[in-house]
Amino acid sequence: MKKNLFMKKYKMILMAVLFSTGLVSCSSDDDSGDSGNGDTANVRFELTDAPGDYDEVNVEVVDVLIHSDALANAEDADEEGWVSVGEVNDGVINLLDLTGGVTHLLADTELAAGKLNQIRLVLGGANSVVVNGTSFTLQTPSAQQSGLKLQVNEDLEAGTDYIFLLDFDVEQSVVKAGESGNYILKPVIRVSTQEAGSIIGSIHPTTHQALVVATNGTSTVSAYTDTDGKFQLHGLSAGTYMVTVTPDVASGLSASVVNNVAVSSGAETDLEVIFLE
Repeated sequence: MKKNLFMKKYKMILMAVLFSTGLVSCSSDDDSGDSGNGDTANVRFELTDAPGDYDEVNVEVVDVLIHSDALANAEDADEEGWVSVGEVNDGVINLLDLTGGVTHLLADTELAAGKLNQIRLVLGGANSVVVNGTSFTLQTPSAQQSGLKLQVNEDLEAGTDYIFLLDFDVEQSVVKAGESGNYILKPVIRVSTQEAGSIIGSIHPTTHQALVVATNGTSTVSAYTDTDGKFQLHGLSAGTYMVTVTPDVASGLSASVVNNVAVSSGAETDLEVIFLE
């Protein structure tokens, strides 16, 4: 479904609602019929990854669906009120390319202002995991392909920009099926908004990758450092965190802990350089 078709249908619905409530008038003395762009919010959906111990984890993204009060009865909504966001950057994505603060843009669109209840990431069947150089098909139950219902409950205000970050937790999402050698994809995804805080920084030396984990007792967010030793932890609620940096065993370096890291909504907390010994 193309974005312009989505917006055309939305505008038709909007005009019908306006006429039925008497907000649109043929009189030249009534200005209320000029809705302009004031009835929509700009919304970006981005994908990122919490790390896992694999060479690659490839998932096929097919669509991003939303459940919104404003569009639940739209012509293109399904019987449960789900609507596609429109034009999606679909295809096979290696989630392990999305570590260290890297994100993949799924969609950038205009949505009707109002309550956004849920998001659903729809996957196809071309999913695989590479372990020690060997590729395995990620068996994906049909219920998982249809996507997890991610709770949002965000009021979209007209004329406002929003970013929703879908954090795909690889470590929990890829499950080995006993001794069969098969792997199953059971997606575990966190969703956060731009208003959430983040922690950034880097490590030294940068010769080996390190796992960075932030926890405050109620939530845990993790990421690997990139080739330059940099890291970024997204989607953190305001609070105080303990950040643990665990370097690759082959480095011979010890883990480092930074306590009492304060995070504020909509802000970055920069830990600058963490020196490993």
